[in-house]
Amino acid sequence: MHIKKSHNLQTILTFIVPSLIGLILFMMPISFEGNITIPIAIVAKTLQNLLGEALPLIVTAIVLFTAAVTTLHKLFKFKPIQQSEFFEGLFNVSPVWFAVRILGAVFVALTYFAIGPAMIFSGDTGALVLNDLLPVLFCVFIFAGLFLPLLLNFGLLELFGTLLTKVMRPVFNLPGRSAIDCMASWLGDGSVGILMTSKQYESKFYTQREAAIIGTTFSAVSITFSLVVISQVQLEHLFLPFYLAVCLAGVVAAVIVPKLPPLCWKKDNYIDGTPRVKNSEATPVGHNVFSWGFEQALLKAKNSSGIKHTLKDGLKNVIDMVFGVLPVVMAMGTIALILAEYTPIFSYLGYPFIPLLELLQVPEAAAASQTIVVGFADMFIPSILASSIESDMTRFIIAAMSVTQLIYMSEVGALLLGSKIPVNIAELFVIFILRTLVTLPVIAGIAHLIF
Repeated sequence: MHIKKSHNLQTILTFIVPSLIGLILFMMPISFEGNITIPIAIVAKTLQNLLGEALPLIVTAIVLFTAAVTTLHKLFKFKPIQQSEFFEGLFNVSPVWFAVRILGAVFVALTYFAIGPAMIFSGDTGALVLNDLLPVLFCVFIFAGLFLPLLLNFGLLELFGTLLTKVMRPVFNLPGRSAIDCMASWLGDGSVGILMTSKQYESKFYTQREAAIIGTTFSAVSITFSLVVISQVQLEHLFLPFYLAVCLAGVVAAVIVPKLPPLCWKKDNYIDGTPRVKNSEATPVGHNVFSWGFEQALLKAKNSSGIKHTLKDGLKNVIDMVFGVLPVVMAMGTIALILAEYTPIFSYLGYPFIPLLELLQVPEAAAASQTIVVGFADMFIPSILASSIESDMTRFIIAAMSVTQLIYMSEVGALLLGSKIPVNIAELFVIFILRTLVTLPVIAGIAHLIF
C-alpha cells in the first residue's frame, strides 16, 4: 500500500512558481510589433537591437577564443580545466570536433576581415552565417539557456512525463518520459533534447531502440528557432499555422518512420545489453495518473537545489551552447553554403524530388527541389535559399519542411554521432530522407489550405 506523502507549502511553491515562470517565458504566445511570438524571443530580440553592429565582432571573438583555448588545452593540458568536469568536456574534444572548431575559426576570421577567397566570405556564404545567423543564435542561446532550468529542475517534466505515458506507450511505443525530451527540445533547443536522451540512455531509462527513436524523432526544433526560420522567409505573420503544420507533420513522422528500417531494426535492450523491463511505468496502487505525476513533480522540487544552483545550471547551458555550438554552425554552415552556391551537388540530389513536388502542386518545384536535401547539411540553409523564391506558399513549405526534417549535420546529427545513442551517419541520412518523404505531403496539404 502506497501512503500519499503530504508535502509542505514550500515544496509545492518550489514546484509551481519556477515551472510557471518557465512556461510563461517559453510558451505563452504574445503579440509584439504586430507578430505573435514568445517572451524569450522578445528579450533575445531586444538584446540583439541593443548590441546591434557589435554582434559580428562578439561572435568572431567567441569562435576564435574557443579554437585557441581548445588548441592550447590539447597541447598543454591546463590544470584548472582538467579539474572541472564541465570545462574539460567543453574544451577537451575529439579530433573531429577539434578540426571543426579550427575550421570555424579560420572561416570566421577570413569572413570578418574579408580576406582570402571570396567564396568563403561572400554575402551568400560566410558573411551570411556570421552577420545574419550567428547573432540571432547568440542572443537566443543566452536567454533560452539561462532560463531552461526553470523547466527542467523543478518537477514540471516529471508531471508531464507521468501524464503522457498513456499517450506515448500506445501511440509511439515509448516511455512517457520521452515526451519530456520532446518538450525540452521543443521549448529549449534540439541539442537539449539529445543531451537529455543520451543521459537517460546511459542511465538505463531508455533501450537502444527507444534512444535511437527519441534522438532522431523527438528532438524537435525549438519554438525559438522556428521563429528564426519563419522570419528568414518573411512570413512571421503566419507563425501559428506554420508551427501547427510543423507539429502535425512531426507527429505523423513519429508514428511512421520508427516502424521502418533502420529504426525498427534496433534492439529493445538497454546500454548494457539487458532487455527492457515490462510495466516499469505503471501507476502505483492508491494513486491516479495525476496524483502520481504530482507526487513525482513535488519530489523533484523538494530535491532541487535553490536559486544559486539553478543560475549556475543556466550559465552552464549558455556557455555550452555559445562556445560549443557557434563554431560548429560557422564551420558546417559555411561549407554547406559554399557547396550550395558554388557546386551543383544539392541540385543533383534534389532532382528526384521534382516529380513529387509537381504532383503536390508546389509552385516553382525546380527551385524548391534544390532546398530539400541541403537541409541535411544545416537546417537553416533551406530557408536562406528559399528567401529568393517568389511564391509565398513555396517558401512556407520549404521553411516547415526544413524544421520537420530534424536531422541536420551542423548540430543535431553531429550531436547524435558524438553521443552514446546507437546511430551512424548512413542511418541518419536514410532517416532524413524518410522523414522528408513522410512530412512533405502533410505540409503541402496544409499549405494548400492556407494559400
